Amino acid sequence: MAKKVGILTAGGDCPGLNAVIRGAVKNAEHNDIEVYGFLEGYKGLYENRFVRLDSKAVSGIISQGGTILKSNNGTNNFAMPEINEKGEKVYVDRSEEIAKRLRDEGFDCIIVVGGDGSLKSARDYMLRGLNVVGVPKTIDNDVPYTDVTFGFNTAVAVATEGIDRLHTTAESHGRIMILEVMGRYAGWIALSSAIAGGADTVLIPEIPYDLNKVMEKIEERRREGKNYSIIVVAEGAKPKEGTISIREVEQDKANNSGLDSVKLGGAGAFVSKEIERLSGQEARSTTLGYLQRGGTTCPYDRILSTEYGAFAMQLVADGKYGRMVTMLNGKLQSISLDEVAGHDTKIGTKSSNIKLVDLDSDLVKTARRVGICLGD
Repeated sequence: MAKKVGILTAGGDCPGLNAVIRGAVKNAEHNDIEVYGFLEGYKGLYENRFVRLDSKAVSGIISQGGTILKSNNGTNNFAMPEINEKGEKVYVDRSEEIAKRLRDEGFDCIIVVGGDGSLKSARDYMLRGLNVVGVPKTIDNDVPYTDVTFGFNTAVAVATEGIDRLHTTAESHGRIMILEVMGRYAGWIALSSAIAGGADTVLIPEIPYDLNKVMEKIEERRREGKNYSIIVVAEGAKPKEGTISIREVEQDKANNSGLDSVKLGGAGAFVSKEIERLSGQEARSTTLGYLQRGGTTCPYDRILSTEYGAFAMQLVADGKYGRMVTMLNGKLQSISLDEVAGHDTKIGTKSSNIKLVDLDSDLVKTARRVGICLGD
């Protein structure tokens, strides 16, 4: 039976991370398991930096955004940048030695709280003989095999408030207001907040958009005497015959196969500029960005995060390693990390499963039924 367990939070911060940590620690104490938190995700795992976690350490953190363990999304233990004897930058796999050190120090299991890339690394550590349990984390809600990820509902609430606030300015000035929200490959936040906020158009990565269709919606509203419009744009949305809007490519990460090196940005600004050109009407773009990640965690996500954390520790207590916590049809379950991280088993590969918006889903149908334009 497990007696010593590590936990780390990897990738971008997300509402509910602290509640996951708290849920795991609380359940660990019921099972006489010692918990240690690695600082700054996989960076702390590499540098062997960790702190003891108990009830006192997690007291009062359930409502706090961020993570008391800090996080890092620029470290890949399977390709660590180092300078060789020739002064050249090379990438070295340090995972084997890290896994051995953790076993030698008596860690029975490591709980990894992260998104697609972080869970792939967790799966790869499993292939190195390390016991791991995964907890899905992304506000984008695009991790497969689970109904919903924690942080998503908080992000939708923030985006919806943004739409509510833009409504009054748009109507007062007769403007077209564009709100860019997160959603790299999947449009869950954009679509959900557009419905909740009463937006007129929503552009998501799953549907390459036609600006002429967006203009038709704007003209339709004008005929109805509404001289303003609200458009929600996911950061990964792209026009037909076009590409996604890229802010920059981090070259160091581009050489590191385990990390996504492309930073998105500018989708909302592009739509704003083009719509202003086509309509002759003033258009303004607002990007929520990191506001969706921070601040107070909503009650739904506090509950979900606590469930995920406590259940992850229960999997550890029951010796069910190599699994990821899921919520399917409203019931806590688990699935093999092999399924979540891609069907290949080659360490360092990029293949993954992304849960996209089903274009035949009730969510999409509802948007269409209430007259929201999806750009197609």
